[in-house]
Amino acid sequence: MTPSAEAASVILNGRAVRVAWSDGFSARYHAVWLRYNALDEATRSASNGQRLISLLDVPSKTAATAAAISPEGEVSITLAPDMRAFRFPAEWLRARAYDQAREAERGWFDPAITTWDAGFGADLPRSDWRAVSTSPAALAAWLVPVRAYGFSLLENVPKEPGAVCTAAERFGFVRETNYGRLFDVRAQVNPSNLAFTNLGLEAHSDNPYRDPVPTLQLLCCLENSVEGGDSRLVDGFRAVERLKSENLAHFDLLSGYCTRFEYAGSPGVRLRSRRPVIELAPDGQVIAVRWNNRSAAAPVDVPFDEMEGYYAASRRFTEIIEDPAMWVTFKLAPGELFMVDNTRVLHAREAYSGEGSRWLQGCYADKDGLLSTLAAIEDQVA
Repeated sequence: MTPSAEAASVILNGRAVRVAWSDGFSARYHAVWLRYNALDEATRSASNGQRLISLLDVPSKTAATAAAISPEGEVSITLAPDMRAFRFPAEWLRARAYDQAREAERGWFDPAITTWDAGFGADLPRSDWRAVSTSPAALAAWLVPVRAYGFSLLENVPKEPGAVCTAAERFGFVRETNYGRLFDVRAQVNPSNLAFTNLGLEAHSDNPYRDPVPTLQLLCCLENSVEGGDSRLVDGFRAVERLKSENLAHFDLLSGYCTRFEYAGSPGVRLRSRRPVIELAPDGQVIAVRWNNRSAAAPVDVPFDEMEGYYAASRRFTEIIEDPAMWVTFKLAPGELFMVDNTRVLHAREAYSGEGSRWLQGCYADKDGLLSTLAAIEDQVA
């Protein structure tokens, strides 16, 4: 049963309001916050929810003069100087309560994320394209694991060129790059990228030299009759957890200094970025991992006295990523596709023989489209 709002009171001489719920939870809300985030039609567009006022339209001396729970269970708050009563659904206020203890330690994760390692086992999250292509519920079932685990597999995808883009467009938009709208992953003569060879590839994130980096990568198998070439996934967030628990100084070095990534494999293309290997939000949340040995440039942003420690931290992070206890491994068959969160999950490939044929097609997309589509489906069934 959803807790109901039981009481509301004006505090701090009108600068804030306290709301209490039936389960004992309470939270304070500043008057200026309440006015600026009001839900009435003069403040928010009824058709799209966008704000109609500027912060400059909110008087700097906005204050609450009265607060109560309405018969419908909403929180009613009267705000001066215009003396208007604003109503807020109790569940809306509770979901946006900011009056709570904050994670003080650097290196925390969004609660919606579940980290993993080889213990994930063989029961990998899989969906069927035949259902995903027509059913919103099946589409959500394919996308939910990407939000939680950073990856998901798809079976029975049409074994035809361009199918990987069709899959991406089921939830969002293809992000075109210098590699094109889609790209073929198979051995080439004089390749523009080592991915287009039959060599093994260390676990890595794609395009760390791009800013912003593509946040999703999809790879679809069209042909695969070679020996080897297995795909491997590593949860970069679990690797961060291990590194931080083993050696906080190593974590601080890889999150506290930027490294540089570069790509110049195609005529007319010179891509460069400057980002930390472990990227944190200002409040210490881990939000991304960038790791690509092939594209790492010489670091120049680490002080002389820290450089040896920085390389020691990088070495240990590599050892963790290359530890088989971290791996989920599988071999894509024709008609199978995997999608990874490119800001979190690293992928690798075993070397494969020159006999037979291995043809994958890939494309990039972004998490905003995936998360938007997933949220819209979840709102419809809520």
